[in-house]
Amino acid sequence: MDVTAFQQRVTDYYENRGWSELDIFTRIGFLAEETGEVARAIRALEIGRDRPDEVTESFMNNRRALVEELEDVLGNVIVIANTYNISLEEVFHSHKEKLSKRYSHE
Repeated sequence: MDVTAFQQRVTDYYENRGWSELDIFTRIGFLAEETGEVARAIRALEIGRDRPDEVTESFMNNRRALVEELEDVLGNVIVIANTYNISLEEVFHSHKEKLSKRYSHE
């Protein structure tokens, strides 16, 4: 699936669930929450969890958890981009150009 089709699929799903109707500041709060969950998933992968009330998971389960949290971050990024009529294709292209200009001397 290409990035434009993926963005549209996520857009349709969020709209059908009513999740796209939330104001931008609520959406940013969700993005911050999901970013924290990415950090927690990476911590579990890299150094594990050492609290007695938590179960140590396998590498594959921890990796799966990270994928799920990255999905949630991406979903929130798509909704934010849609709010301002920005395609992921534009974001990817712009990021590629920025890096090329920034590091073209290497």
